[in-house]
Amino acid sequence: MELFKRENYLKKIRGFYHATDIIKVITGVRRCGKSTLMQIVADELRDVGVVSDRIVFLNLDKLEYRKIKTADQLDALIASFPKSGEPMYLFIDEVQNVEDFEEVINGYREDGSYSIFITGSNSYLLSGELATKLTGRYIEIELYPLTFDEYLQMKAFYGKPADPNLSVELNRYILEGGFPRAIRFDELGDKRSYTESVVTEIFEKDIRKRVKIKNKEAFDAVRRFIINNFGATVSVNSLTDALNKSGLNITRATVTKYITALTEAKILYECDRFDMKSKRALKGEKKYYLSDLSFYFCDNTDNRINFGPVLENIVCFYAKSRGYRVSVGRIGNLECDFILRDRDMNYSYLQVAYTIAQSEQTEEREYRPLEQIRDNYPKYLLTTDYLLQKRNGIRHVNLMEFMRDGKEF
Repeated sequence: MELFKRENYLKKIRGFYHATDIIKVITGVRRCGKSTLMQIVADELRDVGVVSDRIVFLNLDKLEYRKIKTADQLDALIASFPKSGEPMYLFIDEVQNVEDFEEVINGYREDGSYSIFITGSNSYLLSGELATKLTGRYIEIELYPLTFDEYLQMKAFYGKPADPNLSVELNRYILEGGFPRAIRFDELGDKRSYTESVVTEIFEKDIRKRVKIKNKEAFDAVRRFIINNFGATVSVNSLTDALNKSGLNITRATVTKYITALTEAKILYECDRFDMKSKRALKGEKKYYLSDLSFYFCDNTDNRINFGPVLENIVCFYAKSRGYRVSVGRIGNLECDFILRDRDMNYSYLQVAYTIAQSEQTEEREYRPLEQIRDNYPKYLLTTDYLLQKRNGIRHVNLMEFMRDGKEF
């Protein structure tokens, strides 16, 4: 079956296909498409003349490799594939399944005759020895579930019917989530069943097996609170106090540990808050966004959409998928939803709202933070409105059309 190419990520990695001195590390939450991305890379290598005998592809989640758990076993498996006189291309999917895999990967990189690609579903992959041993010798490509534009493109690619009304498709995207495999199911119930199984798998494989959770009730309470309040400002101290008042006996360190477990499993992404006057990060309070909205809808029986945080979440990962660094800005008592920084150190500022057409007060609330910013970097107000306002050089855009067209900030 032909595979859907996610160009935003492929263009970040193509320049390194033949680099034997740099390991290509693809990270991301489980089932976001890392294995498929590596298969496409292997296919593109074949398209430019690399024979299949020079491509070794190991998916360590597959049944045939379930007993590969140690560094020596992984080494023996790789060595069992005959080498040619030309560089080999080594792909290892879910490499964190092997204990002490770092020494094997580093050894084959030192060998100089392998271009190496590895994937992993959590942040443990780039903590500890791998990052220490390979400083400057690897690149990370972080993959996310489908953004809205990819969702539309993938539906078209697989011949799935789409409504010409972008608002209808946005609602579908929000409720279905962005896990690529879900696109190929026709019924919403089947899509939800699939995403629920993915969510369960992530909690079991990437959290419970790796993090010592002594108090499951407390962990579930922290998980529910953070997931149900995505996009809101969270203080660990306040959350700890609230949980203790509800009858749970939990320390601040434990709450922090549980939140860290959710971020390391790439369920949550932390968004720092930045004071634009002092140019310093604000300590103590952070915002968290979900790598996929299905984490929220799988945890809740209510399908009503709170468009404020939902649209922020969608815009946040649209920006991250394009390589922008994302933070939240504070200007005095006002807050700018997002500050973006690109690789050339250019900034842009975003406000996100469902609509500003309700009242003058709503319009004023969304424009005021952007108007307080005194530099000349571009400023955007993203809404679902089709009637667009012009005010003080701020770019009011329809976020659905903006994302559908794959535009940059």
